[in-house]
Amino acid sequence: MVEDDVDLANLLTQYLNQFDIEVDNFDDPFIALSAIGLKKYDLIILDLSLPGMDGLEVCKDLVKKHDIPIIISSARSDITDKVTALELGADDYLPKPYDPRELEVRIRALLRRTSKNEATEQSKQTAFFHDKERDVILFHSKELQLTAAEFELLSLLIKRKGFVVSREEILDNCKFLHSDDEKSSSIAVIVSRIRNKIETNTKKPQYLQTIRGVGYKLKDE
Repeated sequence: MVEDDVDLANLLTQYLNQFDIEVDNFDDPFIALSAIGLKKYDLIILDLSLPGMDGLEVCKDLVKKHDIPIIISSARSDITDKVTALELGADDYLPKPYDPRELEVRIRALLRRTSKNEATEQSKQTAFFHDKERDVILFHSKELQLTAAEFELLSLLIKRKGFVVSREEILDNCKFLHSDDEKSSSIAVIVSRIRNKIETNTKKPQYLQTIRGVGYKLKDE
């Protein structure tokens, strides 16, 4: 947070901490810009009326140097400031005064949108992608419909992608294989069900390969 009203900053910080949102506040924009260059932040809350440097200039500098979501938090009511801030690259504009609850909700919404966009971009670069935000597995950017055991096993293989995963490691890490619903299903049966959902030719699997006598390996090509 870049906010020169220290009392307001402390109030917002204490409120957001209740929702496990940790905040560093800087009342000096120059120190803020230096700190943002040294530490990775998920999001910036930026006031426009700052000492020594206008908030719009801070916004411009942030957009130029960093890929980070920005929420403008300002008492300035001029529509020109709002339009300029959004045109510069700010993601949201919250006019003061506002209920801290609204700020918390907007932060959550912006972080979800940012996380989803990042996941989409990452999923385009790989055949398999575990989107942990939504807790789904994407195959060529499309969500796979998996049972609990299939999901757990495929998640493990994605985590260890390119390496051979032994049957012992699978049994140690996949609790659903021991559940009542899956007790009659062997690892080979679960693998076969996954292959039916990802392979063009299950007899000559391209992605989920059996390493005879050892275990399984997931390839991403």
